[in-house]
Amino acid sequence: MRPDMQGHLAMLVFSALVAGSFSLGALSANLISPTALNAARFVIAGMVIAVAVAATTGVPKGATQSPWRYLVLGGLFAVYFVLMFEGLKTARPVSAAAVFTLTPVIAAGFGWLLLRQVTTARMALALTIGAVGALWVIFRADLAALRRFEIGYGEAVYFVGVICHALYTPMVRKLNRGEPAVVFTLGTLIAGGGLLFVYGWRDVLGADWIALPAIVWITIIYVAVAASSATFVLLQFASLRLPSAKVMAYTYLTPSWVILWEIALGNGAPRPLILGGVGLTIIALYLLLRDDTKQI
Repeated sequence: MRPDMQGHLAMLVFSALVAGSFSLGALSANLISPTALNAARFVIAGMVIAVAVAATTGVPKGATQSPWRYLVLGGLFAVYFVLMFEGLKTARPVSAAAVFTLTPVIAAGFGWLLLRQVTTARMALALTIGAVGALWVIFRADLAALRRFEIGYGEAVYFVGVICHALYTPMVRKLNRGEPAVVFTLGTLIAGGGLLFVYGWRDVLGADWIALPAIVWITIIYVAVAASSATFVLLQFASLRLPSAKVMAYTYLTPSWVILWEIALGNGAPRPLILGGVGLTIIALYLLLRDDTKQI
């Protein structure tokens, strides 16, 4: 399989796994501090990846050089995850997933600034269509709310996290010095977890871990293994094989996956008008993934 196709497959799996964290996160966001939850998920994810590193590549000599690289990447992802769960305290899962789909637009900008990755005319069109679809969902298909720019507090908080996520993608390619994706992921998790413990030690020590409801532990395990360990590796793997905008293009599938999660959890589907915005994000994904040699 060509390297670019490997990257596409990795991001398809990534989008499916990420979606579950929105639905499960909304169920547990108000039951535990976002900092404490994410500190636990980083520890568990780090242990899983450490086993994977020991069983596969080991830690190359050069991987421990310039540890500041891991602090930068770990810090970006720690901020992203904390703000995601803070936002999910009030934002609905599908709406938060729509905010997540703004990542490709921002990633394309960071990709140009940091790596001089050029966005083609078709990619710009696709990003615009995707952004319109995202805004349609975020404002719940309410044109009056859009005109007044009435965005929910949860969505606004999460948007700041999305900016960090978008910056993370090109930074992986810029800071990686040939380390395997799984090793680079381990360094990122260790650094991110350490920063979370330093920042939120009161929340971590103050949490009643034994008395937490089952849904919180289910969420922690899911986001640690499926939505952290696996997706960290998949994202870094794909970032080394695809342009930043195309890596993040797969975020356009997230609202569709979240809708399926919500239906499966018995929360119902959004109203038909909102589904129109989801349809636009799927069109944007199609345009972004077409062969760049073809014309619009």
